[in-house]
Amino acid sequence: MKQRLTHIALVVADYDEAISFYCQKLGFDLIADEAQPKEDKRWVLVRPPGGDGCSILLAKARVGQEHAVGDQCAGRVFLFLETDDFDRDFQRYVSAGVNFIREPKTEAYGTVAVFEDLYGNLWDLVEFTK
Repeated sequence: MKQRLTHIALVVADYDEAISFYCQKLGFDLIADEAQPKEDKRWVLVRPPGGDGCSILLAKARVGQEHAVGDQCAGRVFLFLETDDFDRDFQRYVSAGVNFIREPKTEAYGTVAVFEDLYGNLWDLVEFTK
């Protein structure tokens, strides 16, 4: 048997502002942005550059789901973004205005810093020790 994760849904307040953050500030690729008129929603996928793995499905909150925007993981780090050059990406993100809430530190497994997305979800930016 072979399985893999393809998409992770991330609840957002607005499709376009989320696309702007992920694609312009973080440099992700926009993989799909397709209207689904029967359901009054869009199928929006973004993925880190150079990646061919799991994508993020930007899912606009419906009525009653607004509380989940920015708090899908109860304040814990939710997503882990691996990089092949921590210093390059850290500096690029800082220059783009990404808010880091924990400065870079070296751990046994690599270099890591925590940033928040536009809604407050926490991410690790990490370069693993090889």
